[in-house]
Amino acid sequence: MAETASFVSQPCQASFTHPKLTSIKALSEFPGLSSIPSIYTFPTDPNDEALSDTNESIPTIDFSLLTSSIPKERCKIIQELGKACQDWGFFMVINHGVPESMAKAMIETCRGFFELEEEEKQEFQGKNVLDPIRSGTSFNVSVEKVLLWRDFLKLFMHPEFHSPNKPPALSETALQYSRRVRQVAREILRGISESFGLEENYIDEALNLENSLQLLIANFYPPCPQPELAMGIPPHSDHGLLTLLIQNGIGGLQVQHKGKWINVNPIPNSFLANIGDHIEILSNGKYKSVVHRAVVNNKETRISIAMAHGPAPDAVVSSASKLLVEDGDNPPLYKAMKYKEYVELQQSSKLDGKSCLERIRNRTI
Repeated sequence: MAETASFVSQPCQASFTHPKLTSIKALSEFPGLSSIPSIYTFPTDPNDEALSDTNESIPTIDFSLLTSSIPKERCKIIQELGKACQDWGFFMVINHGVPESMAKAMIETCRGFFELEEEEKQEFQGKNVLDPIRSGTSFNVSVEKVLLWRDFLKLFMHPEFHSPNKPPALSETALQYSRRVRQVAREILRGISESFGLEENYIDEALNLENSLQLLIANFYPPCPQPELAMGIPPHSDHGLLTLLIQNGIGGLQVQHKGKWINVNPIPNSFLANIGDHIEILSNGKYKSVVHRAVVNNKETRISIAMAHGPAPDAVVSSASKLLVEDGDNPPLYKAMKYKEYVELQQSSKLDGKSCLERIRNRTI
């Protein structure tokens, strides 16, 4: 117990070597914790301004219309999808067909993982950012000067499926859920492809989505005694094409829109969708990946499950040549790069806005 107490009174990154304090869950449950160690104090941005509960402005996409056999309905929703991508980079997806019971089961089985004994979770820590099973705390403790109030579990769902064997229900639940969500994501990406004026299957074929990388990221944000000082996930954009997120009914997601932060309170049984950096690359900047973050609270544990959908790992992503021609033969804004190399670049760094995307920008333009 003396060693545990020293972790709280003398916060330092090395403290994570203590076998019983390898997670933010363990720290949050420390008896009498009333303040956070200084290494969790996130620097504030004086320019930040959060707007609350402006959900009426966040676009909503009715997925059932994307699969409609009525051409006029499908054409209209594709236009709305394109506008949502161009104006926001973020939208809610309703009537997607994934049972609410399946989403709840996914959240609860992930909760079960985070509630395992610390020693059991350490079996799945992983050593490399591209390891197919990796659990941990913060984002990348090897490079971060400030740690995040967050534990995570990252699993490769596709093209090969990987899952811990604990808790017992996790593997089968994740397999079934990932298959259903992947179908939804591919249909939305077909709609995005058409919204560009490209063929329906352009993204599917150009980026080999038959072998696409699908990544499940489970996030665990326990109550924080000083939520105004800590951060769940700092402002960042996602790698890949499209992320579909669910949560356990506890708010915390904020998206940046026109320079201001918008609190997101989702429609029940909807997916929160955001386009990733590789849609921005593919569209040559026409559609921009959205910057978002997760804040924490002092009352309830928030769990979110993000399903990130990218190209095939070996696919080289560049701006679509047809879009470059239509844009007046403008040169590509970003360098072509293998998707898995981009993922490794982002995951090996600290999260910092769109810094990873900026690193591959063509500076001669």
